[in-house]
Amino acid sequence: MRAIRCPTDELSLRNCAAISPVDFPKDVKYIEVTTLPNQNYVFTVETHNDVPRGCVGFSLPQRKWAALSVDQEIDVRPYQFDASSSSNFLGTIVLEADFLQKTKTTTEPYDTDLMVKDFLFKFSGHAFTVGQQLAFQFGDKKMLGLVVRDLEALDVTAIEQGQKSKPKKTRMGRCLGDTVIQFEKAESSCLNLIGKAKGKVVRQSIINPDWDFAKMGIGGLDKEFSAIFRRAFASRVFPTDIMTQLGCRHVKGILLYGPPGTGKTLMARQIGTMLNAREPKIVNGPQVLDKYVGESEANIRRLFAEAEEEEKKLGPNSGLHIIIFDEIDAICKSRGSVAGNTGVHDTVVNQLLSKIDGVEQLNNILVIGMTNRRDMIDEALLRPGRLELQMEISLPDETGRFQILNIHTSRMREHNKIAPDVDLKELAVRTKNFSGAELEGLVRAAQSTAMNKLIKVSSKVELDPSAMEKLMVSRADFLHALENDVKPAFGTAAEVLDHLLARGIINWGRPVAEIIADGSLDIQKTRAAEGFGLVSVLLEGPPNSGKTALAAQIAKNSDFPFVKVCTPDDMVGHTETAKCLAIRKFFDDAYRSQLSCILVDNIERLLDYGSIGPRYSNLTLQALLVLLKKQPPRGKKLLVLCTTSDRQVLDDMKLISAFNTVLHVPNLSTPDHLLAVLEDQDVFTKQELTMLHAKLQGKRVFIGIKKLLGLIDMARQVEPSYRIPKFLSKLEEEGGLE
Repeated sequence: MRAIRCPTDELSLRNCAAISPVDFPKDVKYIEVTTLPNQNYVFTVETHNDVPRGCVGFSLPQRKWAALSVDQEIDVRPYQFDASSSSNFLGTIVLEADFLQKTKTTTEPYDTDLMVKDFLFKFSGHAFTVGQQLAFQFGDKKMLGLVVRDLEALDVTAIEQGQKSKPKKTRMGRCLGDTVIQFEKAESSCLNLIGKAKGKVVRQSIINPDWDFAKMGIGGLDKEFSAIFRRAFASRVFPTDIMTQLGCRHVKGILLYGPPGTGKTLMARQIGTMLNAREPKIVNGPQVLDKYVGESEANIRRLFAEAEEEEKKLGPNSGLHIIIFDEIDAICKSRGSVAGNTGVHDTVVNQLLSKIDGVEQLNNILVIGMTNRRDMIDEALLRPGRLELQMEISLPDETGRFQILNIHTSRMREHNKIAPDVDLKELAVRTKNFSGAELEGLVRAAQSTAMNKLIKVSSKVELDPSAMEKLMVSRADFLHALENDVKPAFGTAAEVLDHLLARGIINWGRPVAEIIADGSLDIQKTRAAEGFGLVSVLLEGPPNSGKTALAAQIAKNSDFPFVKVCTPDDMVGHTETAKCLAIRKFFDDAYRSQLSCILVDNIERLLDYGSIGPRYSNLTLQALLVLLKKQPPRGKKLLVLCTTSDRQVLDDMKLISAFNTVLHVPNLSTPDHLLAVLEDQDVFTKQELTMLHAKLQGKRVFIGIKKLLGLIDMARQVEPSYRIPKFLSKLEEEGGLE
């Protein structure tokens, strides 16, 4: 016979070969077509008057399957299924589905449960062979092309005997009215199948199979990474059907914020590596801005263009697109906050908002933003549906510091370049308030110190020939780097405290011991877990009484990892607003550490108080009132030490009530106090001290320790014979002796 085209489109959709009514008897339902030796194909047939005698009409999918060409001669014979053979009755048919015309696609869902009913209605009783192709029109939707992928036959004999049928694979069989039909989406197809009749879907895991969490290279951020995974990626691990049933939408945005050097960029980079997605697009915030009108917004649109195109084409089957914004605060400042009339920043924020969660929202994107200044970012960007997962990447604790040091010294241990006396746990304890970047810098500094020992510097720089074997980084190298090279940005202001305590604390009497003891109690109160987390102490007293030194000693005794000193001389020339921002930054930085201490020296000078007038800075006063009463974040402890020489002024300003404790620092008031200081300073001999004791009896002493030390320094320069008279006369001139 001769192969021709199917006479009508309607007949093509019935999956039947069209034959002439006169070529075969009426009871012939199937024919077997032989194209080449051992190339046999079985078709279900249907008669049609428009088919010429001696011809068989095949649809385009049928011709593709059997490799038939129009007008090709073929051998055709009637085919009959053997009723006694159980392999002829199909229990399961697995069909691979895709759009018949790839240029006409849609993302609307195809309900496989309804498709099964339609398929059985149209094709029950038809013969099917593995690899067979057919066209399938489901309702008014776009036409699908089906390919038979797998057939399983029923064991009819076992069913008749009441036994459980064991399905077995077969090449060909006949579809029954109760055959189980399963639809599977073709690979790389954008067809959206839903329903229970959807077969097994080979889902590409979102987590890279080669990823090893142990080799992340992120130390001290286990808790943060677990929280990010739980919120942002758990929903993407589950199949799309489960998410549809839950009505769950994926998290589209993550904001990582915290101090510089804590690992925000590293974590974002590792997230991009961990996910089995396209290469992340990494954008620095300032790169988006452009001097030409509209170009900045166009840059934002270009970042999302690829994801938009794939979303339209593949719908829920689209892959994940990751866009990482470093320094996102550069382009997402609060709208209306940037001076100028161009409004570029505002329109960039608007464009970004519309792309992440606009009218035509995308579900195949993950935007990761990083910033040190979360307070500058527009509020609309931080709501759920946008950058809804906000994770603070704070300074690492002791365990985290140990992990980070372990990561940065692992290569040295592998090649035996680190000395046995290096104890990473000891270094983790010593490096309080170090960020991850600062810990890496510490390791580099220790390496440089070790290498420098092997370099001979003469007229030219020479390297010891055996340097490779001798090079070993020791504990001494790390300690040298700690003391001289690397200082934490959020660490203790050790140099400032040492400067304030240059003369030490002279215990001239009971008042000094009581103040130090009360300071120790305040330190314990700050550390206490059941406390409020905020302890504020005011040291008040006359000028030159040693308030600053005592406050510095209390701060040093606290041994808190974060200690900062706020002094008026740091803010000379500042405007009121700049002064308030500077003071606010001290407190914001303190909130990032577990235990913090802030020393605010000479508080009335910060307030610009002047007795002639009088005048003061109300803006700074209100800022201090708020900050001194503000509770630190949960889990953070803060000790605030302030000094003043004019308690009455602070009382008038209602600032005294902001402090938990007020300690009075008195002047020296008895001859015994004065002699105790003179003995401590070792300026006068014992004979001279005895003479001074006799001369001071019955006198009234009233002088600050700072002024007294100045007089003692003057006495050092005087000849011994004139020392006592000169000292006493100066003491009387200064009003310290009556």
